[in-house]
Amino acid sequence: MHIHILGICGTFMGGLAVLARQAGHRVTGCDVHVYPPMSTQLAAQGIELIDGYSADQLALNADLYVVGNVVTRGNPLMEAILDQGLPYTSGPQWLGEYVLSNKWVLAVAGTHGKTTTASILAWLLEEAGLNPGFLIGGVPLNLNISARLTASNFFVIEADEYDTAFFDKRSKFIHYRPRTVVLNNLEYDHADIFPDLAAIETQFHHLVRTVPAAGRIIVNGRDEALERVLTRGCWSEVELFGVADGWQSQPIDERPIDQSFAVCWQAQRVGTVSWQSLGEHNRLNALAALAAARHVGVAPAAGAEALARFAGIKRRMETAGCVGGITVYDDFAHHPSAISTTIAGLRARIGAQARILAVLEPRSNTMKLGVMKALLPASLAQADLIFAYGAPAGPDALGWDLAQTLAPLGERAYALNHLEALAHAVIMAARPSDHIVVMSNGSFGGIHTKLLAMLSAKECTASDFDLGKGV
Repeated sequence: MHIHILGICGTFMGGLAVLARQAGHRVTGCDVHVYPPMSTQLAAQGIELIDGYSADQLALNADLYVVGNVVTRGNPLMEAILDQGLPYTSGPQWLGEYVLSNKWVLAVAGTHGKTTTASILAWLLEEAGLNPGFLIGGVPLNLNISARLTASNFFVIEADEYDTAFFDKRSKFIHYRPRTVVLNNLEYDHADIFPDLAAIETQFHHLVRTVPAAGRIIVNGRDEALERVLTRGCWSEVELFGVADGWQSQPIDERPIDQSFAVCWQAQRVGTVSWQSLGEHNRLNALAALAAARHVGVAPAAGAEALARFAGIKRRMETAGCVGGITVYDDFAHHPSAISTTIAGLRARIGAQARILAVLEPRSNTMKLGVMKALLPASLAQADLIFAYGAPAGPDALGWDLAQTLAPLGERAYALNHLEALAHAVIMAARPSDHIVVMSNGSFGGIHTKLLAMLSAKECTASDFDLGKGV
């Protein structure tokens, strides 16, 4: 079958393209701004890419058009597909019908931690010799690819609650029909499609409805929103994590819990983890993954031991480089809760004396709408200096005053609307033993590379930029 994918360069659709190619289909695709790294990753898989959505792509004579949720009415290629009555479907529906239909699907859902938990879960199954397929919204460093199709009965998927397509406003995860589900947490997000938290809870309730009675739902026992979801109806076995009567982490002797902890199930120790991941949120991610892996036969002790070899995920507190005693990290955090958690985890690792320089681009749809701008100052409170970027124009421009929003942080915070000025300001302020954490759900103009290059070349001097001249 020849599949032509509209919106192929998104993380989900790009992963889907890889799976379709591995399944033996001919795959082509189109998007706007087709550029590395996604373009090179797809080209390496033998997938032809076209820049833009011109209607003349119908000359490819594809058997099926798979439509990403970035595509809207008025898109010239989509309009031509509709006018000619050609076959089309959404990415999640194609995935559910052509890849997942005969698999034991292990789905990881929640506002935060989906990528990390799904990556850990895939690694636990890999280490257990189960050779899982997977589709993850990031690249696990152990597996070095975001999507893989195998002959295994098991498939791990990051289950996103974002809408499916312009013609299907249900959440993506409704199409996956999982047998094992992790519900990590639930907060308000995606303000561009959900009016409030209750609307998201309804979508999670619909997900719960798709899990068979023989299935298992692994739930954060501390989360009130998830408790409300289950109260609306649950027909499957439930295990809780993060609470005493479920899965829990416990300190071992005097060792730092970030480095080593006991895994307990119903107050009984079932394994010991030694690893380098930061923060309680990652311990909860690990517990959820261990519980889900147990459902398919991976013993908790073996899973806990495998975590020692888990290398992490690209762009999840990934060390981009260290120059002159200054360490630069790349992180995907963009929701205020995730920003706060990221900084708190780094603070726990480096202690109170070392400085944290937070470099933030609030570019998610929710942040651009300003729905959560009031939460930003508190989320950045543990950073010593804050450098925030607001694009002056274009699709990533903010609809609110960034400098005014950060004003409660006083002289610690700087709002800038030029990337070069931002980079110079950070370099001017940085000194040996500092930790620079860059947070964005986009490419952020390659700011990590710029900062490391400027640190290496020592290009910036005090005369290059006046911190008082921000936005």
